Amino acid sequence: MQFHMKSALALAAVLVMYGCQTIGVGSVSRDRMGYSTVIGESWKEQMLLNIVKLRYLDTPVFIDVSSVISSYTLEGGIDFSARVFPDSRADGYRNLGGSGTYSDRPTISYVPLTGARLVNTLLRPIPPETVFALISGGGQANFILKSAVQTINGIHNTSTTPSRPRREDARFIQVAEAFDRIAEAGALGMRIEKAGDGTRSFALFRRGVDDSVDQDIAQVKDMLGLDSKADTFRLVFGGTREHPDEISLLTRSMQFMMGELSTGVDIPAQDLLDRRATSRRTQSGSSGDAPLLSVHSSNERPADAFTAVQYRGHWFWIDDRNLGSKRTFRFLLMFLSMAESGALPQGPVLTIPAR
Repeated sequence: MQFHMKSALALAAVLVMYGCQTIGVGSVSRDRMGYSTVIGESWKEQMLLNIVKLRYLDTPVFIDVSSVISSYTLEGGIDFSARVFPDSRADGYRNLGGSGTYSDRPTISYVPLTGARLVNTLLRPIPPETVFALISGGGQANFILKSAVQTINGIHNTSTTPSRPRREDARFIQVAEAFDRIAEAGALGMRIEKAGDGTRSFALFRRGVDDSVDQDIAQVKDMLGLDSKADTFRLVFGGTREHPDEISLLTRSMQFMMGELSTGVDIPAQDLLDRRATSRRTQSGSSGDAPLLSVHSSNERPADAFTAVQYRGHWFWIDDRNLGSKRTFRFLLMFLSMAESGALPQGPVLTIPAR
């Protein structure tokens, strides 16, 4: 009797310690990593699916996960009783019972991209200052300019979309590559000035780093028709510059960028023959003809994919070893976030009052 009583009391102590309590701090690390991983994977799948849809002239749809609230509860209880004076009609002297419940009730909110958010995020061109903020903040200028800019001071980028195929001016690649070397050397910056109720943005060149960088700066100024003696140039939106102290960017919208990237999707041959999807217009001999995003297609789910989606009975996927395409997806997330919020990335950006 004494031994069983001690065992029951020990069990009761354990249940009291853990019962009727929430899971607590132990769930923070697991939930944070788990939800961030799943949301990140679902974002990649959604973006890839929408890019593939554009080749089929299907409507892209974006749904954001706006919030995740998890609620866990662990409850336990014990019931113990003993008969001090047993009688012959009872089968035993002690009754011991226990109970426990565990509940997991996550609340996940989804918000479709519609209305003003749709216009601001997908249809409005990316501001020129956002492009240069990404470059001066450490992004690869060659990639950013090729993906987000249609023209720079009237020099055209390539376009392989069926609606507006265009072979780029050879100077565009030269300018983009020169900007890349200048930024890598730390000789490219950006300044934002307050002007009334708005702001003005400027790109800054820093000469004297070394002779090769000075040559690149001189080359960029010459090809863009800029003042050779100036090092500060105002960033404006437009197809051509009006003054020699301006860098005019005709930027693309997220919808436009996704359309360009969709030309890198490998469409099954039968779908092309049946005219279910658009064809990619290549510009023979164009140095900018190689797609920024390569998407493979297959009948079976790939084993080594960065991300993969199923659409119209086929699997479309990005090879996990394709660093260029993976980098494209990383910048797509940045562009999408900045297009929606209108905020610039943190970097070497200085805001001062206009004189």
